Amino acid sequence: MLPTLGDFRRDQLATAALFFFLGFQYATWASRLPALKSRFDLDETQLGLLLMICGVGAAVAFPLIAHLMRRLGSRRLALWSALGLVAVLPALSAAGGYPLVLLVIFVDGVAVGCLNVAMNAQGAALESRHGRAAMAQLHASFSGGSLGGALLASGMNAVTHSLTAHFTVAAVLSVLLLAGARIRLPADDPAPGPGERKAAEGKKRSGVLTGASRTALVLGCAMVFGTVTEGAMNDWSALYLTEETGASGQLAPLGIAVVSVMMVLARLVGDGWRGRWGDARMVRVGSAVAGTGLALALLTGGTWPALIGFACVGLGMATVTPCLYVAAAAQGPNALSLVAAMGTTGLLAGPALIGFVAGYTDLTVGMAVVAASAVLVAVCARWISWKEQVSEAGVPSGS
Repeated sequence: MLPTLGDFRRDQLATAALFFFLGFQYATWASRLPALKSRFDLDETQLGLLLMICGVGAAVAFPLIAHLMRRLGSRRLALWSALGLVAVLPALSAAGGYPLVLLVIFVDGVAVGCLNVAMNAQGAALESRHGRAAMAQLHASFSGGSLGGALLASGMNAVTHSLTAHFTVAAVLSVLLLAGARIRLPADDPAPGPGERKAAEGKKRSGVLTGASRTALVLGCAMVFGTVTEGAMNDWSALYLTEETGASGQLAPLGIAVVSVMMVLARLVGDGWRGRWGDARMVRVGSAVAGTGLALALLTGGTWPALIGFACVGLGMATVTPCLYVAAAAQGPNALSLVAAMGTTGLLAGPALIGFVAGYTDLTVGMAVVAASAVLVAVCARWISWKEQVSEAGVPSGS
């Protein structure tokens, strides 16, 4: 029996819950970085190390992810890694010292790496199974989760400064979300793509990384720069607003919220944009808008120009990573795993670079690195061999 539109919507909603959860969990603790910094008396360099450890966890998890994807499948890997991320929140609030916080964040990085690959494999399987574009809307759910996490942080901060209370509420909400998603998540993964079949013999002789196709490696580089840009908005926007523009503690989390709102709105219609203008143009123009808008905001200075610049990042980067994930999925699940792992590394380790730059200069210079990273996505996009993608209605559209 052929799947119906109703089946597609139900499967899409279950998969979107994973994306929402990851954005929610990440924004929950990232939005409280100022509180963690104050609690443990950290400077920018120590905070950068904290974020780098998270990225290290994601990076070292890559061989483990490939094994777990084969052994468990994307469904079970997604659910188990999500439960691990739920446990991170109370563990982080209970940590009694900086070394324990580093350990908890390392575990968070490993779990994020696993979930990122598994949920995007679920998204690719959804598009393949139903013949409909969905990845932009799935990533809108991630942005929606980030928005939800930021707003919850702002609301809890107005009621209580207790990290334990905040993270407990977030953990309970997360468990309820995952329980609802578990029912509809399919167990099947996308079949190997043409790029992966072509590289199979090379992998046997030279390993996964050297056997990866040139397209997959360039996609991975573009994904790194793109996720550095997105990750920096979560990790540094609140601190930039408070320390460089003098924004209040209640206004600071709105830096994440502005980015998330623009991403949600753009991603909700992003699959239609992909069908009209093509993925290649969406990536090139979007990343240029993000980099230019943020750079102008930094040059102008002030809270409101910063929020406008953050909005440009949200709008411009909204469809970049979905397009890159779709292109990677066309190369096969192993290529998707490689690109997703590189993207997770950029998302978590890249902002650590911003911390080191800010530690030796200031946070304005660190954010300038983010603007440059967005521009580099557009450069990488010109080296990618874009193929026809499935439009929102299921009709191939040239990119």
